[in-house]
Amino acid sequence: MAEFLIAILIAMLAPAVMIFLGLPKDFEIRSLIDRSKPAVRLAGKLTELVRNPKFRDFISHIRLTELINRLKFLVLCKINPGFSAGRLPAPRSGVPDQSIQPSAQPDLTVLNCRVQLTKQKEGNRVFNAFAVQIAGSIHAPSDPPETDTTLRISIMDVTDGIPRAPKIRNSIRRGGRNSPPQAGRWSAPGSPVFCYNADLGKLPHQITTLSDWTAVAQLNIDRLEFARKGKRNLLFSTSILSRQSGQELACAKCNFTYDNPEFGYIDLQENIQRRKTLAVALAFAVSAADQKLYDCEIELIKNWTRDNFDVAGASDKARRNLEKALDKTVDFFRDGNQLNIYEICKEIVEIAPLAGRYDILDLCLHVAQANGRVVAEELAILKNLASWLEADANRFRAMMERTLPVHMHQVKDAEVIFGVTSDMSKEKTRRQLNKQYSKWNSRVISSDPEIRAQADQMLKLIAEARSQYIG
Repeated sequence: MAEFLIAILIAMLAPAVMIFLGLPKDFEIRSLIDRSKPAVRLAGKLTELVRNPKFRDFISHIRLTELINRLKFLVLCKINPGFSAGRLPAPRSGVPDQSIQPSAQPDLTVLNCRVQLTKQKEGNRVFNAFAVQIAGSIHAPSDPPETDTTLRISIMDVTDGIPRAPKIRNSIRRGGRNSPPQAGRWSAPGSPVFCYNADLGKLPHQITTLSDWTAVAQLNIDRLEFARKGKRNLLFSTSILSRQSGQELACAKCNFTYDNPEFGYIDLQENIQRRKTLAVALAFAVSAADQKLYDCEIELIKNWTRDNFDVAGASDKARRNLEKALDKTVDFFRDGNQLNIYEICKEIVEIAPLAGRYDILDLCLHVAQANGRVVAEELAILKNLASWLEADANRFRAMMERTLPVHMHQVKDAEVIFGVTSDMSKEKTRRQLNKQYSKWNSRVISSDPEIRAQADQMLKLIAEARSQYIG
């Protein structure tokens, strides 16, 4: 019976060996043995194994399917340690970073892990990834092992110390349809914290030793959200667990330095608060552009600040501090002081998305609207803000038309209203004014009297601009 099982086993393992070695399906077994050095080594190992009396006695007491599973694990981990334990090998497109030097021989009495940067290729796209490898011993609670095992990997950012270490998050937004397929589960249901889980199958022995580094996971970095930007010290924790009981059979930790090129989720949260603070500064700068701060403008800015800094959920002390800060800001501008608006806009562009910058422009437009008229100084600063915050000119003009209709303008600035400048060619100016004429001419017959009045005034201004810029 044992000889019969061995024959079936070798026959069933042969196709798997061919797949693992990357050989075509029609490659003959004889050719495999004759020409492939890895296959010769594998055949020798199998021959040595099946002649062992202990092995014959071992297989006589277990089922064929269980034998195949155990021997697969042994073949993958012992003969070719580059394969994952109980899983398919890492994608052939993975290209290790050659700058990373191999570490010293690990202590095989315990479990060890290490991390390297690799690249994954999917179609025409290349993704950076963390390649997690393990080596050493895994201890099962019984012999022969009767439990399935699970691999679990988590990552913490310990740059600022373990007590304050934030965890790495799983990013569904960044790991969308354009990301390569991933094995395993990347987080617990309903949790944003990254935690990679993958089934490993049964261990072959009570003490299973991986004598060389074995790849167990490639983690696509596009699927991860880091806490902060820049060089970060990441702590990888790799555990082997019993799938039935959850008992930890082995655990290893290692540090890896990664230079994160993007803002982390803590950076983004801090940037939101910073962006709001700078928005308040710009709003006061618009209010003080004409050397006056009207009470209606001040109250509008204060109300916006209370709403956007969540004053309702803050403590009494925090609310008092906010009111004091706003009053000091008012005194600062009433004393004739000024801010470097260009530098403020430059910082906002660095930390705020475009949508956030439009929110700031909208606040500033409403501040200019508050007292019912817009002076030349306010128009000038609004025009600069739109340019320095890198807003789309057409979208900004549409915002102006809604919030600051032309009848509120103390000075009719064709550049602000129509987007024409003295350095534009006559042909380009003509096209721009014709486009504006078509838009406003269609509103002359509007049922809304305010829109009709605005359209009439805009058509009159277009005629004046044509005379001034085209002649």
